Amino acid sequence: MTSLDKTGAADTLTGRPRRAGVPLPLLLPALLGLAFLVLPLVALLIRAPWRSLPEQLTSTEVWQALQLSLVCATSATALSLVVGVPLAWLLARTDFPGRGLVRALVTLPLVLPPVVGGVALLLALGRNGVVGRWLDSWFGITLPFTTTGVILAETFVAMPFLVISVEGTLRAADRRYEEAAQTLGASRFTAFRRVTLPLIAPGIAAGAVLAWARALGEFGATITFAGNFPGRTQTMPLAVYLALQNDPAAAIALSLVLLAVSVAVLAGLRDRWMTAS
Repeated sequence: MTSLDKTGAADTLTGRPRRAGVPLPLLLPALLGLAFLVLPLVALLIRAPWRSLPEQLTSTEVWQALQLSLVCATSATALSLVVGVPLAWLLARTDFPGRGLVRALVTLPLVLPPVVGGVALLLALGRNGVVGRWLDSWFGITLPFTTTGVILAETFVAMPFLVISVEGTLRAADRRYEEAAQTLGASRFTAFRRVTLPLIAPGIAAGAVLAWARALGEFGATITFAGNFPGRTQTMPLAVYLALQNDPAAAIALSLVLLAVSVAVLAGLRDRWMTAS
């Protein structure tokens, strides 16, 4: 039988955690912070044109932006998986000079202003860029202001989320399984493919979802490196920015789509976070 004291804490016989009262000096700022974060989202839902929402989302301009965003975000995530998983393995499983510097450079796009990332991409891959001039002169490949440019810009800002997630999962994984596979004659790559990948699959999935969501919401690097051309480089965030000046209802409709995607990402990762905590 459980008895509670005046603070609502259970007695020691139950083994349940005790509940402590919240100090008023902490409660008021906490509620203020919560209101500050939630109020804009509530305002978006209140002011949403629910009656005309289907019409807004099926218009040609909005549909083009939606379709392009989904294609580019998925392509950026796929590219991040191809190069990001091996990079995460390199950082987690090998020792080499300058590994700390490499890790810092990998995570730099997380804190770098996206517009600065777009400028850096232009200087590297533009027609007169460090690498872009050779791509243009040798192969006739021009990346800025193209759909491929959108994918590269989104990959630049999204891949660090994947690398960090996979590297953390690799560090937490038990290496004895890989060592046992190598002892039985498997090569290091075979052990990675047959043993390590299944072990870290949840971390890869979580990182891929985060990278996809980040790519879907990318704005600064995209508009700087790829421009804002409807049907070719105009993704949903760019369409929201443009529509806000001419058609606020369409801007709100697109914002609702991005909000729904964000909520879906949080819901999909909730079990992983709860398990990790």
